[in-house]
This record gives sequence, structure tokens and C-alpha cells, in this order.
Amino acid sequence: MLWQVIRFGIVGLALTFCVAGSYWAVADLLHIDPMVSMTLVYAIFTGIGFVLHSRVSFRGHGARDRVHVRTVRFFVTNGLGFASNQFFVWLLVKHLGGPTWWPVIPIIFVTPVLTFTLNRRWVFG
Repeated sequence: MLWQVIRFGIVGLALTFCVAGSYWAVADLLHIDPMVSMTLVYAIFTGIGFVLHSRVSFRGHGARDRVHVRTVRFFVTNGLGFASNQFFVWLLVKHLGGPTWWPVIPIIFVTPVLTFTLNRRWVFG
């Protein structure tokens, strides 16, 4: 499990920073609504995340014979990650009126814990 955590940390950290940075850039620099920005960015990085996590992070973990089940579970897990990130954007930017970078903090520190746990136990377990 230690190597999975390390691999997930490397891949997940890279993806997390790409999502967080892309969200902020699209929202702030391109002046796109923050909620729309998160939707666009998440749509792009979900497919990339599936390939990287299945081939790198959780390589050799769990059964590999029911690809369709694992794929659906991955997208459900990512949907929960997306919902949590959208909640952070809504709460911190829309509701509290904070700057667009505020949600980057929980996007980096909260969502990866949720998605790692679900990926390890339910998707690739």
C-alpha cells in the first residue's frame, strides 16, 4: 500500500495541481464563471486521471477482469470529487464572495483524500 500511496501522491498531486491551476486560470484570466471553469477543467482531466490512475497509481492492485465496473466506479468517484470541488467554489467564491483562488486550497488538500480512499477501496480494490 505504501507504493500505491506514493504513486497516487505523484500522479494525484500532478493532476490536482493541473486541475486547481487550470480552474483558476480559466476563471480568473479568461473571466469565465468559476462554476463553469471547474466544470470544463474537470471534464478534461477526468479522462486523463482514469488512464493515469489505472495504469500507474493502482497498477497491480485488485481484480482487472471487470473493466466496465471499474470504469463506472471511477467516474462515480470522480463525480463525487467534482461535486466537492464545485461545493468549495460555490461556498468560497459565490456564497462568501471570496477571490477565485480560495477554492484552490481545499481542492488541493481535501478532495484528494476523498478520491484516494474511494479509488483504493471501491474502484481499484
